[in-house]
Amino acid sequence: MELIFEISRPGRGAAHVSASDVPAVDLDHIIDRKYLRDELDLPEVAEIDLVRHYTNLSRRNFGVDLGFYPLGSCTMKYNPKINENVAAMPGFTGVHPDAPDAFARGNLELMYDMQKRLSSIFGMADFTLQPAAGAHGELTGVMMIKKYFEKKGEKRHLILIPDAAHGTNPASGALCGFEAVTLRSNMEGGVDLEHLESLMTEDVAALMLTNPNTLGLFERNIEKVAQIIHSRGGLLYGDGANANAFLGKTRPGDMGFDVIQLNLHKTFSTPHGGGGPGSGPVGVGEVLVDYLPVPRIVKNDSGYGWSDHFPDTIGRMRAFYGNFNVMVKAYAYIRSLGAEGLTRATEMAVLNANYIKEKLKPYFDLPYDRTCMHECVFSGNRQVEQNGVHTSDMAKRLIDFGYHPPTIYFPLIVPEAIMIEPTETESVETLDAFCEAMISIAREAEENPQRVKDAPLSTPVSRLDEVLAARKPDVCWKK
Repeated sequence: MELIFEISRPGRGAAHVSASDVPAVDLDHIIDRKYLRDELDLPEVAEIDLVRHYTNLSRRNFGVDLGFYPLGSCTMKYNPKINENVAAMPGFTGVHPDAPDAFARGNLELMYDMQKRLSSIFGMADFTLQPAAGAHGELTGVMMIKKYFEKKGEKRHLILIPDAAHGTNPASGALCGFEAVTLRSNMEGGVDLEHLESLMTEDVAALMLTNPNTLGLFERNIEKVAQIIHSRGGLLYGDGANANAFLGKTRPGDMGFDVIQLNLHKTFSTPHGGGGPGSGPVGVGEVLVDYLPVPRIVKNDSGYGWSDHFPDTIGRMRAFYGNFNVMVKAYAYIRSLGAEGLTRATEMAVLNANYIKEKLKPYFDLPYDRTCMHECVFSGNRQVEQNGVHTSDMAKRLIDFGYHPPTIYFPLIVPEAIMIEPTETESVETLDAFCEAMISIAREAEENPQRVKDAPLSTPVSRLDEVLAARKPDVCWKK
C-alpha cells in the first residue's frame, strides 16, 4: 500500500480555505522567524483519494468490533454502544471541568453515586475516581500505604511482589521508595505460605496481590494470606486488573484487602488499549480513608460539591478529576446490567475460559491444571521441544486464521506462555472456531513446522527484525 505522500500530486487538494478577513500582524518582534515555516511539506491529494487512503488503512487494523481479541489479563471485550452514546450526551460532554458546583451537580451526583456503587460491589469503605489508569491507581494506592505508615511513625521499606505479578506492581512500589521483594508461587500457582511467613517482617509495608492472579487462578488461601500480613502490621494491596473474574461472586474487602485499584476501561465498558482514555479508581478500607486524594466529592445541603478539607490526604493525583467520559460509560454499564447482570457476566467469563482450557489442553502443555477463572495459561514447551516451533511462531500463525494473537510469554514463571482470555461476550461458536484454529496450528507444528515459523503469511509484512524495530523504529517518511 502506498503512503499518502506517494499518491500526492502537485496542485491537488481536498479542501479550499477562504481568504482570511483578519488583519495581518507582524510577528517579528514577538517570535524569532526561524521558528515559522512558510512552506509545509504536506501531501496534495483530492478528497476522494484522501478518504480511500485512510479507509483502506483502517481496514488493516484489528479491533474487537472486527474479530476475537483473546488478550489475557487485558479484558478486550465487546462494549455496548449504548454506553458510548450515553457518555456523548451534551450534558456530560459540554460541562467545563472548572464549572461552578451549581452548574455541574448532575455530573457530581453521578460520580458520587459511582463511588458508592463501586464501594458496595468491592466491599470497600470508599473510592476515589481520580486516577487516570490502572498503573496510576496502583501508584495512588501505594502512596496512601506509605503515608499511613509515616503517620504511624513506622519506617517500613519493603513491599512484597508475587513472581506472577504484573510488571507495574514493582514499578509502583519503587516510585514510592519501597524495595520490591519477590514472593514465590507454590506448586498450585498460588502464594507460597511458608515463603510469605519467612518474608513478612516488620520492615514489610504491604503485599501487592492480584486475585485471581495472572495465571488465571483464584488464591485458595486468601484469608490465611490476609491474616499473615495483618498479624505483622502490614497492609494487603489488591491489583484489580482481573476484576472481570469475580464481580458479584466475592468482594476484595471481604477477603481482607485494604486497598484495591480497578480498570474501568477493562472491566466496565470502555475499550481497553490504544493509548486511552483510561480510568483507575482506587477503593480503600477504613484504615486508609483519611489518605484518599483530594478534591473529594461531598454531599451537602445544597447538593454535591468539592472539598479539600482532609488534612491527611496524599493530595491531588491528577488535573481535574480523572477521565469523566470513562466514568459515565462505566456508570451506564453498571446501571443497565444491575447486580444480576454483573454476576452473569462473571459466570460467563469464567465458563468461557474453562471451555477453552478443556478443549485445548490435549494439544498444549497446561502447567497448572486447575479450574481457572476468566483466563487460562498454556505453555508451548511441547512444540518447542518436538519441532522447534515457539509460542511466538504460533501466535503469528494465528493471524492468518483471522484472530488477534493472545498474550504470550507472560506470566514469566510459565515458559513459552500462552495466556488466553475469552471474556463473557464471545459465543460458543466463536470459541469453537478459535479452538479449531489453535488445534490446526498445533498439528501444523508437527506436520509442517516451517510453515508456522514463516507466519504470518497473509499480512503485508511478514517477519520483522523485532529487536531492530523496537530499538530503531523507522516511523518518518523521507523523500
